[in-house]
Amino acid sequence: MAYPSIYPTSTTIYYPDKCFNGYTVFPIGNPTDALGIALMDMNGNLVNVWKGLIGFPAKILPGGFAMGSTDIRNPKYGYMDNVDLVQVDWQGNVVWKFAKYQRIKDPRSKARWMARQHHDYQREGNPVGYYVPGMSPAVSGGNTLMLSHKDLTNTKISEKKLIDDTIIEVAWDGKIVWEWIFSEHFDEMGFGEEAKNTMYRNPNIVPASGGIGDWMHINSLSTLGPNKWHDGGDARFHPDNLIWSSRQANIFAITDKKSGKIVWRIGPDYDTSPELRALGWIVGQHHPHMIPRGLPGEGNILVFDNGGWAGYGAPNPTSPTGHNNARRDFSRVLEFDPVTLEIVWQYSAVEAGFPPIVEAHRFYSGFVSSVQRLPNGNTLITEGTDGRLIEVTRDHEIVWEYISPYYGKNGNHNMIYRAYRLPYEWIPQADAPEEVPVPRLDNRKFRVGGLGDDAQNVVTELKRGGRVNPDPQLCVVPPSANI
Repeated sequence: MAYPSIYPTSTTIYYPDKCFNGYTVFPIGNPTDALGIALMDMNGNLVNVWKGLIGFPAKILPGGFAMGSTDIRNPKYGYMDNVDLVQVDWQGNVVWKFAKYQRIKDPRSKARWMARQHHDYQREGNPVGYYVPGMSPAVSGGNTLMLSHKDLTNTKISEKKLIDDTIIEVAWDGKIVWEWIFSEHFDEMGFGEEAKNTMYRNPNIVPASGGIGDWMHINSLSTLGPNKWHDGGDARFHPDNLIWSSRQANIFAITDKKSGKIVWRIGPDYDTSPELRALGWIVGQHHPHMIPRGLPGEGNILVFDNGGWAGYGAPNPTSPTGHNNARRDFSRVLEFDPVTLEIVWQYSAVEAGFPPIVEAHRFYSGFVSSVQRLPNGNTLITEGTDGRLIEVTRDHEIVWEYISPYYGKNGNHNMIYRAYRLPYEWIPQADAPEEVPVPRLDNRKFRVGGLGDDAQNVVTELKRGGRVNPDPQLCVVPPSANI
């Protein structure tokens, strides 16, 4: 897709009267080249930076506490493994830490304990990790759910060594009180024979440890929290149940916390019912979760449907081996009813006002990204691969836009894994900032270098049928131009 060499950064659109105003937290850089966790105001001014903290994802707790990791495992031997998960205060002092899931001995390194945390975690008191009125995460106590890794071999899946995903629940004192291992539920995932055959040959091999299969690549985890479905008698949606997402398998599902069984699932196939066909293929998704009680749309599922590449199945022209056999070059944000699967609201390039098919790529992040429902009914969207954050209304108006000017250690991308908006009162260390409107610029008139309106005047005159001799320093329009 076309990408400009030069473009504006920081806050580029801001209408304070239409936004849920607050601070936004996001990681600077990817986990492998992270520079820290940033907290900024609506105008893009930094309020605090926790230098060296890895945000996978970055989260803020009431009182100005941040959560992230202090170190990542050598990528030669571990794939996206954070050594620990920590909570730090405003100054960066560690007030809670967990690292004792597995004791690891990597080549040319001393053995050490690691959490092997990756992609997501939730602190007790809040089901989704972002601001929900009346559901504040615990600050000094409470359990923490997190995604972690284990290496194993399971010949039912593949003869090759696998990075398996696990969910663990950790008490405040560091004791692991619950564990759920994904490979033990392989038969509940819904894979067909072609998918199983493809997976057996290539369980999504990644370079770590000389080649190991990241067969599911789980990328989000949250609890459901109180909801109308469970209130109405549907046991699948018990508040303690867990919703998780497999980016590689195009699956997201709900695990019953008590029994350990998968009780609700979307994917990996999307052509097995009229309801799924109407929902459409969801590919490489991130951050599916149930909108918590107290927010507009509560009880619906919200997901960033990335597109890109994922899945296992039959070979096709874009995937001769059947690995990553589902491909789509645009993204969607979907809000849908988890019972009927009916789409309630969505955002894509079409809703943004671009022609379908021809410019569908104008809203596209092939990996990372997230979505948050705000108390005013707006939605905060992380279009992560190009560092873009937008707040959109129910009518799809962009009322706030931010392009990250911060690049990782490698200096070649401004990617944002995930971002969250939080209220000013969660940060008592800072006064609420001035909210300065930033009206949307007209791209037809905005120029770098003082060209003014001349270039647009040329186009306008040509559309009217006139002939002009534009300044050769501005542009060259051949006599045969058809504009």
